[in-house]
Amino acid sequence: MSRSPKPDPQFEIEFYEAVHRRCPAYTEVVGLLGGLYTKVGRIADGLKMDRKLVRLEPDNATAHYNLACSLALCKKRPAALQSLRKAVSLGYDDADWMLQDPDLEILKTDPEFRNLLGQLKPQS
Repeated sequence: MSRSPKPDPQFEIEFYEAVHRRCPAYTEVVGLLGGLYTKVGRIADGLKMDRKLVRLEPDNATAHYNLACSLALCKKRPAALQSLRKAVSLGYDDADWMLQDPDLEILKTDPEFRNLLGQLKPQS
């Protein structure tokens, strides 16, 4: 039985960058690049793609959530909280993941973060 080759993030990045050069408004590619850049530690590039995706899809709750994550990774707490608020207002509602998401670590002690969680998950 043959093994599947491990995904090569650099190959994927180069492929999607080529597609992005040809179709800069292809939202799926913008989102994929944002995630791939962040995965390989290119946080600033990931932030750039997340900002672009929010411009292309201003009503996309997940895009705003991902932007909040990138901003948090860049230690831009107020902007990250603002993007997270926007994501929640647009319908993002995965409180469990927000609590677990390591990208949001710098926000987890912030009272506003706790307030957003409270809006999503009734306290028992």
